[in-house]
Amino acid sequence: PHTRRSHVTAGLFLTSISSSNYNCSLYKKPFLEYYEETPLLVAVLTYMGYGILTIFGYLRDFLRHWNIEKCHVAREREEQKDFVPLYQDFENFYTRNLYMRIRDNWNRPICSVPGAKMDVMERVSHDYNWTFEHTGKVVKDVINMGSYNYLGFAENTGACADAAVECTKKYGAGVSSTRSEIGNLDIHEELEQLVARFLGVESSMAFGMGFATNSMNIPALTGKGCLILSDELNHASLVLGARLSGSTIRVFKHNNMQSLEKLLRDAIVNGQPRTHRPWKKILILVEGIYSMEGSIVRLPEVIALKKRYKAYLYLDEAHSIGALGPNGRGVVDYFGLDPKDVDIMMGTFTKSFGAAGGYIGGKKELIDYLRWHSHSALYATSMSPPVAQQIITSMKIIMGEDGTTLGADRLSQLSENTTYFRRKLHEMGFILYGNDDSPVVPLMLYMPAKIGAFGREMLKRNIGTVVVGFPATPIIESRARFCVSAAHTREMLDTVSPTETDNLKYSRHEQPLPSLAWMSEESLLQD
Repeated sequence: PHTRRSHVTAGLFLTSISSSNYNCSLYKKPFLEYYEETPLLVAVLTYMGYGILTIFGYLRDFLRHWNIEKCHVAREREEQKDFVPLYQDFENFYTRNLYMRIRDNWNRPICSVPGAKMDVMERVSHDYNWTFEHTGKVVKDVINMGSYNYLGFAENTGACADAAVECTKKYGAGVSSTRSEIGNLDIHEELEQLVARFLGVESSMAFGMGFATNSMNIPALTGKGCLILSDELNHASLVLGARLSGSTIRVFKHNNMQSLEKLLRDAIVNGQPRTHRPWKKILILVEGIYSMEGSIVRLPEVIALKKRYKAYLYLDEAHSIGALGPNGRGVVDYFGLDPKDVDIMMGTFTKSFGAAGGYIGGKKELIDYLRWHSHSALYATSMSPPVAQQIITSMKIIMGEDGTTLGADRLSQLSENTTYFRRKLHEMGFILYGNDDSPVVPLMLYMPAKIGAFGREMLKRNIGTVVVGFPATPIIESRARFCVSAAHTREMLDTVSPTETDNLKYSRHEQPLPSLAWMSEESLLQD
């Protein structure tokens, strides 16, 4: 009764929230996503947990005020009390009293390649996570379930690493100039031509930073008198870019086409506020895979709406490029759509390609315009040559232009690992979010105490993962987020999500596989 499930087939679209009037023949295969509503008991206990932490937080602040308890946070000096305060106590309340309790789960330093396994530096805190000390010990062979290494190209051996080394010998590590001055190398031109061919678009442009690809290019595309329609769960880089543009921003419900269409209709009927003039431009901002939800954008429906209402579409494929589609070309390839139907195709090289930076692809007129109007293009230093070479080599492997089937094998392995891992967690009784084909797997924890406990217990079992809580997620939807990689073996995935069968299989070892049954759905309710 708590399950909210969307099921789209060639002629069927069912959801418990609302019915859809869209032509579902847009989908060529089933589209399954799961969002199980928080059970009432769990929600009540979660709110109680945060309430208790808040009460004790105010008590501890009172003790700090009277110097009964030591205060570690920055404070205003007494002689500066009449000046505008630099620190707002209320803004730091969550950090002081809630985040600090579980701070040890974040910013853990690693000392190896972030591949399928990694080495983590051991650290301890003697003042309840206010400061940390490194013990000098290293936790070896921690299974890496947190990096966005979808295709396993984050490695220091193999074709990509060898090519990057040779490139460093030829060009050096840095360019020390912008593209518009003397920082435009032949390797940058080669990269952009390859990206355009990979995406199936006329032209493309590469940038040295993925975050800046969004935040600095959206202001070049829209401005005053324009309207941006943004998904409520869009990444911070998209949100920042929209705010910097000076455009009017309106937010639609996550992946909800009824909400998007209503905003489009209102925008066309009413026009701009006060003057009611038509909007100069209407731009829809969506992502391919939403990194915190594990959901995939309903791109066929978004494109249909975009065409119907003559809007422009900006698609952020940071997590979907290389990770989705039979050819690894992202969500457009996943749905079998025409890349020309997407006006601005954006993505990053930081995930599937194991490198850094981002790109924008589209019509030649668009890219030529951005070369002269994008702050990221005009003022930012050019991409490092070995990074560009890493992207070129990995992209050619994905495309099969290296003469091997390694790229196709990795794409197939990622798909198999994603399906297998999600199925195993479902069998264990966990509540998962997102699409069945998404390599981003959010596992719901709900209660604040579970956030810290889960991260620590996983590391004890040599498993590294990411735990997320409020304010990054809604207050009753704390979660752990697993990122599946093609580099993960079946044995690694079985270690992370062991079942009775797996423990029997490995019974010949002295120690059985570490069980995570203590974190099952039943134990969540009983804790």
